[in-house]
Amino acid sequence: MLFLDTQWQTDIVATMHNTFSLIMTSLRRHAAIGLTAAVIAGVGSLAFSVPTTKAEIYQFIGRDGSISLTNVPSDSRYQKIEIESSQFHATLSEQELEPVIRRHSSQQQLHPALIRAVIKAESDFDPRAVSRAGAIGLMQLMPQTALRMDVRDMYDPDDNVGGGAKYLRQLLNRFHGNLPLALAAYNAGENAVERYQALPPFNETRQYVRKVLRYYRTFLVRDGVIMERPVSRYAPAETTATPEISEISSR
Repeated sequence: MLFLDTQWQTDIVATMHNTFSLIMTSLRRHAAIGLTAAVIAGVGSLAFSVPTTKAEIYQFIGRDGSISLTNVPSDSRYQKIEIESSQFHATLSEQELEPVIRRHSSQQQLHPALIRAVIKAESDFDPRAVSRAGAIGLMQLMPQTALRMDVRDMYDPDDNVGGGAKYLRQLLNRFHGNLPLALAAYNAGENAVERYQALPPFNETRQYVRKVLRYYRTFLVRDGVIMERPVSRYAPAETTATPEISEISSR
């Protein structure tokens, strides 16, 4: 149940609009996420009213993907949503994200350039990005994937990048270090790659894989990890990455 105070500070209005958009998009496109009418109505009132004093918001995401919001938490499972305005500015620079990227890439044994490439392709470094399908944040996590990766706040850069890096590592392990297949699964889903045992014949997915590998190569060159080569040498094959990039990605 969603409990509402009558007073809210104006600097969280943009956050409430994003939350309302997320819930409505998820409700329309992901029936597995069970949201009650009370939650939807409550968030709507939060998003479109402009109270004046400070309050705190807590959320709990159930095992079935249902989202509960309250400012009067009655259960220890509710987690506070940090709503400082600095957290929600439109685009983060690579410099701002670099400590986060390096920490999670080290934990998941991925090269930082690969995480940067996925972020660039997915959201162009916008932590508030929400896709038409309901994917959220820097690494465009779907709510179901975020739950599996133990992500509590998909808009939080650290939480989002941590979940995305963890998921990418799992995909690389599942597809035996084959980077194009892992990227295809990140975009189209694991089942699609398993079904075809190759890059799925989806134009969007194949373009996505090419784009991420192109960004990955660019970042590796910039970091001095590999030397500048003709672009054609790094164009993805149908099922495998070039040896240099594949080896780096699964270290």
